[in-house]
Amino acid sequence: MSKEELSYDKAFEELQQIVRDMEEGEIGVDELSVKVKRASELIKVCKTKLSSTEEDVSKILKGLE
Repeated sequence: MSKEELSYDKAFEELQQIVRDMEEGEIGVDELSVKVKRASELIKVCKTKLSSTEEDVSKILKGLE
């Protein structure tokens, strides 16, 4: 798992795949811990990007006033 910058869409897509695999029983016990850790990282990426976007939109809207 590289440290490269993930886009929100890529992070969310990967997160959805992990959830699908878990729901379908595609993840073994040995792999579960790794997948849960990765899911946590992806959630942080998504939250950070959403917060940043919200701040940017707020600044733009204030600039229009």
